[in-house]
This record gives sequence, C-alpha cells and structure tokens, in this order.
Amino acid sequence: MMAAAVAPQKRWREAPPSARADHLYPVDIKGGKPEALEEEAHSYYTKILEEPSSAVEFLSIPGRGKVKLEAPLMHFLPLYKEDSKHKLLVLIDPQDKNTVLAIYLHSSWWLIEDVMKTADHSREGLKQVQTFEERIVLFVLNVIIFGMLERSLTHDVLFVPHSEKECAKIFWRSGDAAAFYTVKVKGSLCDGYSSQCYMLPVLDTMFVRKKFRRGGVGMKILHDFCQTFAAEVALGLSCPVSAVMYQVCQRFLETHPEEQSRLWEVEAPGDWSQRVSIWLKIQMEQKLQKKSDVSCYMKRLQNDEPGQSDEGRMNQKVAHSPNKALPYEAEEFKDDPEEVFNPEPYSEEYAEEHQAHKQQRKGSKKRASQGEPSEDRISKQFRATS
Repeated sequence: MMAAAVAPQKRWREAPPSARADHLYPVDIKGGKPEALEEEAHSYYTKILEEPSSAVEFLSIPGRGKVKLEAPLMHFLPLYKEDSKHKLLVLIDPQDKNTVLAIYLHSSWWLIEDVMKTADHSREGLKQVQTFEERIVLFVLNVIIFGMLERSLTHDVLFVPHSEKECAKIFWRSGDAAAFYTVKVKGSLCDGYSSQCYMLPVLDTMFVRKKFRRGGVGMKILHDFCQTFAAEVALGLSCPVSAVMYQVCQRFLETHPEEQSRLWEVEAPGDWSQRVSIWLKIQMEQKLQKKSDVSCYMKRLQNDEPGQSDEGRMNQKVAHSPNKALPYEAEEFKDDPEEVFNPEPYSEEYAEEHQAHKQQRKGSKKRASQGEPSEDRISKQFRATS
C-alpha cells in the first residue's frame, strides 16, 4: 500500500491538498498490529546502523528543505506509561534535540502534522480512542505536540504518556486531531502501587492545540464529559486545575447552571475531604476580587489630595455626587462597587457654586463671632445625619 521509506512522503508534500484527498494517513490504515509495526521500525533502524555508507536518504521538511536520515537523529520513545515493550521510532530535529520531526510507521517516515490528520470524514468531533493507530495520535498530541512543542514551561504541568487502556477521546475538526481528554473511571485504580480506587469519574488530562483554541473546544469537552456521566451525582477534575481551565469552567457553568453542583476539583481517590466545589471557588474568587477593587479605590481616594482633612474629602464627595452614599466603610458598598467608581464629572457650574459657598462660609464665620447662629453649621449637621 505504501512504497519505500521517503519517496512517497516527498511526493505527497509537493502535491496540492486536493491531490491527496484519497490517500490514507496512519490513523486511517486498518489492521496494523503493534508488534508488526515495531518489528518494521527495528529492522529499518538496524539497516541504517549496519549500512551507513549505503545510499543516503533525506526527508523533505516544509519550509526547512531536507534533513538527512541518519542513526544519531533516530530514537525509540515508549508509547505507554509503565510499559517499555511498545516503542515508536522518531526522527529528532538536528537543530533542536527536543523536537520530533517525524515518526516511522508502515515502512515510511510521516511528518508530525500528517500523523495528526485523517482522510475519514466520519471522524469529526469527539471520538473514543479505540484502535492502536488512534493511541499513536493520542501519544503525539500528549507527548510531542504538548510536551515538546506547545507547553508553557512556567504554567503547564507536564503529562506523562498515558496507559495502554486509558479512557480517552480525541476531538477531530476538519480532518485534524485538535484536542484530547482522558478520564479516570469510577472504580479504576488510582495507581499501580496501592489498592485505592477512584470514587467518582475524574477528567484527568486535557489539551487543545494552539491553532484550535478560542473556538469553544474546551466547552465542548466539558459538556461531553458531563453528558457521558449524566447519571453521576458528582464529577471531578484532577487537581491542580489551571487558571485558564477555571475560566473555561466558569463560562461552562454559567451556560449550564444545572452542572454547578456536580463539578469538583479533586485529589485521588476523590473522597469528600479531597473535593473542592469548582463553582463555589469561582464565586469566592469573584468576591475577593471585588473586595480588592474596593480597597484599591479607597486607597486612591485617600491619596487624591495629600494634606486634605477627612472632613474636606467628605464634603468634596458630597459636592461631586450628592445622590450617592458616603464611603464611610468599605463594607457598605462591597457588593456594588460601581456606585463609588463613577463620580459625577467636574464642571464650571460646580466651580462657581464652590466659590459662592466659600464666600457664604466667610459670612457665617463673621456672624458666629458676633454670636449669631451659623447656617453652614446647621446644613453640615443635616448632611451628616440625613
């Protein structure tokens, strides 16, 4: 079905997309046995080692030219966690030893982008991982694309390879593997070192490729997870949940309020003492943010005019915004900070009124020195108690 190592790859690379519509990608090739694929890879690698002086082969890389196929650039990577039997032969970038360029499958080198493609139009949306070829796609998404190419070194947790029987789904979009998520099923072992089992279904790992982000894929995954386990009272997300994932959860739970009581951030095995309500945590974060905003506003208000007395600031606030409550205590407006963030703008009319008010106060002080009652004192007392 596939010709020798490099020639067909080069021909496909130079053909327009429409000319490749009928060609199969690795995930579309049925009936491949893991043992047979690995034997092919070992035979090819042995040939490269034993015949270094034979005809040199190259692999065409789009935008890069050609890369020489030589043994020092080839490595075997374990396909599954805690399993050294099944391995994939990969080609390393000579310019960056941490980058994988291609994988040797079905007697050919396949570029990483081609391993992520399918010619099967029925593969669209979230599909359960079932075949060995789909396990390879899951591995590439997890270990190569996320682990080597797109992972943030400061924010993302590195995922180890999944187990051979990991419950997983891949999200396909327009012929490309765009994302994946894996689940620890209720009753499954937490690890291979204890007898503890998960007490609820847990969304364990999830990744969306950069070029497919901001398209609602995360929301679709959460919805699929909840629908898959619709009969369960509680569902978990493995701790720690990233800040970005919390934003996705917030949008999802605001759109689907019926799920607010079901989602929990959990540590294995998921006992009640190991759960935190995701919706409650979101609400608490929002309240803390409001308090922080109010506190910043109060500090800014106090520092607006250095040296001005509290009484002067209070009177100024009354003049600017006579219909708004005075900010005596932050507690009074913590639930509605907009009330104090939008004072009325300064105007020329206010300046004239302020000047007239100063003249009035001078007259009041003069009358007070003569023993006459002050109108200003009466009005100030009224403002403070009304």
